[in-house]
Amino acid sequence: MQIEKVELKHISIPMVKPFKTALRTVTSAENTVVMITSSDGKVGYGEAPPTKPITGDTNESIIAAIENNISKAIVGMSADPANKDEVNEIMEAIQNSVEGNTSPKAACDMAVYDLLSQEAGMPLYRYLGGEKRTLETDLTVSINSPEEMSEDAQNAINRGFHAVKLKVGIDPELDIKRIMSIRQAIGSRPGIRLDANQGWTPEEAVKVMKIIEAENADIEFLEQPVAAGDIEGLKYVKDHINTPVMADESIFSPEDAEILLENKAVDFINIKLMKCGGIYNALKICEIAERYGVECMLGCMCESKVSLAAAVHLASAKKIITRVDLDAAILLAKDPVEGGYEKNIPYFEALDRPGLGIGGIEGLTEI
Repeated sequence: MQIEKVELKHISIPMVKPFKTALRTVTSAENTVVMITSSDGKVGYGEAPPTKPITGDTNESIIAAIENNISKAIVGMSADPANKDEVNEIMEAIQNSVEGNTSPKAACDMAVYDLLSQEAGMPLYRYLGGEKRTLETDLTVSINSPEEMSEDAQNAINRGFHAVKLKVGIDPELDIKRIMSIRQAIGSRPGIRLDANQGWTPEEAVKVMKIIEAENADIEFLEQPVAAGDIEGLKYVKDHINTPVMADESIFSPEDAEILLENKAVDFINIKLMKCGGIYNALKICEIAERYGVECMLGCMCESKVSLAAAVHLASAKKIITRVDLDAAILLAKDPVEGGYEKNIPYFEALDRPGLGIGGIEGLTEI
């Protein structure tokens, strides 16, 4: 397989309702789609959403990184899908083409993996050494009033979801009301996961969780309660509450994962392709997590089924990924992507087509 050209398109998909976190509000997914063509005419797909508050990436920087750096580094390169060294050379070329820019790297990485597994004649999850798995996602509830969040959570349970992930982190006292109101609304059985998106101090996080735990709210885990770079703060929270703590924005690279797990700062880690630069680095993070015996969740940004398909295949391939938070396409008002995976709320299954299994994408526009 030889890489012949890299093309970029834009896709715009409105959200069902504004997606609100402690870091940002998103009303539509305005993403860059990557199409990498091989010399035999096969096309691999990838996608990069602009998530400036988290990754630093904007659509402008994504386009510039791919056009000026990544595409120049990989066009003309070739690899036998069965030759690990040749595959790694392409992936290293993507990672070394430019500093940072993890989202454009991820988009190109997954498009190349799509091509490689197409060339190998197997779905990506099998190419990565995995077996078909049924994955169950939660549904994210945006930050709003306790009343609106309770209604959204109840609607999610009514739709068939068994767990909701609550966005908190703006106002600790109001966050307590949000959490308790939702637990009362949905009852004791559905799972509740919390994501503070770096919104609390370590002391605030411990104070909030002590109150929540005393009320027997039964929280599955608390995700990224403190600032991304505050490793001591993460460990402080972990050591002072009973609820498991998960790192998200604190882990971009395999090196980040090694540091956090070596310091026993968290109980779980959340891998996102857009943070770590794609499947290649995500596999490295999985290897580190396996060594420490720490389970992973695979999450997402505001992405369409293009990059979510890559996440579904990766999660199917790695048993250390025990949870998924891949609800982005469900939060979008329409689905312009044919193929990728089968969806039966709240379950996903990768398709048994070669590569990512994407048949086409409607609504792509020129950049």
